[in-house]
Amino acid sequence: MATSAYQIEGARGRDGKGDSIWDRFSDLGRLRHSGDVACDHYNRLDEDLDLLADLGVGAYRFSIAWTRVLPDGTGEVNPRGLAFYSRLVDGLVERGIEPWATLYHWDLPQTLQDRGGWVRRETVDDFAVYARVVAEALGDRVGVWLTINEPWVAAYLGHLYGDFAPGLEDWGAALRAAHHLLLAHGRAAVRLREHSGGRVGVAIDCRPARPAGPEDVQASRHFDGFRNRWFFDPVMGKGYPDDVLDHYVATGRFDPAIIGETDMEEIAVPLDLLGLNYYTTTAVRTGDEEFDEPAREPGSPAADGYTEMGWAIDPGGLRDYLVTLHDLYGPQSIVVTENGASYGDGPDAQGRIRDERRIDYLRAHIDAVMEARGLGVPVDGYFVWSLLDNLEWTLGFDQRFGLVWVDHQTQERIPKESFYWYRDVATGR
Repeated sequence: MATSAYQIEGARGRDGKGDSIWDRFSDLGRLRHSGDVACDHYNRLDEDLDLLADLGVGAYRFSIAWTRVLPDGTGEVNPRGLAFYSRLVDGLVERGIEPWATLYHWDLPQTLQDRGGWVRRETVDDFAVYARVVAEALGDRVGVWLTINEPWVAAYLGHLYGDFAPGLEDWGAALRAAHHLLLAHGRAAVRLREHSGGRVGVAIDCRPARPAGPEDVQASRHFDGFRNRWFFDPVMGKGYPDDVLDHYVATGRFDPAIIGETDMEEIAVPLDLLGLNYYTTTAVRTGDEEFDEPAREPGSPAADGYTEMGWAIDPGGLRDYLVTLHDLYGPQSIVVTENGASYGDGPDAQGRIRDERRIDYLRAHIDAVMEARGLGVPVDGYFVWSLLDNLEWTLGFDQRFGLVWVDHQTQERIPKESFYWYRDVATGR
């Protein structure tokens, strides 16, 4: 099971926590709902840990809010913030659940953003220090570390399209941020290994592409480079893909001088596992710009074959992409670090939440993982997104990915039918 700090914790400013770029984004009115309270997980930790125990999962992937540990991103450590995550980790271990900690799920300290954020190379060094601080505090109990979650989203939605924090719209900024996020991954991985005993990986999201028609093969290849290979290739030791790099340099979007002498070697630090976040695939048509257009508007009633995020349901795409990763890179271990579906089913007259569509989605995707394993792909784990109906970033509480229904007025939690179905899967019943 997987979650992230900003989406569930709430408790803004509590116990010394500093503001992140998402707090600023919220203050600017860019979110439908505020994350100041979110799911109030910070105050309901034991209740949520008990839900995980009842669910019977073997591992829980959570993220650490950088600003709870280092309120300004650098400088003095906040012991109360570390104490929260220490209680979380201890609570998991006590319940027989392996802690999987993600260092960065997009919530950069606002103080660092004011200095330039991920566009500024020094942020890489700040992140490495943060990784060391957390590893020294929790490294004796955390089984697996994931350095960066979905660098494409942080770089492009945050710096190119302006849809996510910090809300920039600049190709040069996006590509500099992408490079620095990848470099931060590499340097943090070294610190984690120096100061903890856990395995180390990274969670990269994908959008497998196929040509919409025979005339769109080259466009689909270009989209794959923009959306997938630009991140997977360097992490897996192949450097930036030549076709995409040449295009970015020729169009003046990327200055290769930002790549330091040892950067690509550092980015390609050996991994214990490669995390894959998968939700959907896309059909690509020839066009002038890189653009991933959703099949439906988010928030629309789900049509057959789509979730309420407007994403096509394609479990075969997950199987095929796992095979592709295995064939292209040969990682020793792959873990599906996120997979899930948004459906708004709520309590019926009997108080039950009959989210059969989510059950069908999860069943099909778990079957796809098993098919990939049968084809020799070393897939060693699968995480559902998400435990709770959380704050879905700019879409607020309007999209519900959780196996547990949350009433965001009262914070009441109600396990859905998918919760009980997944419990049977997780426990082998």
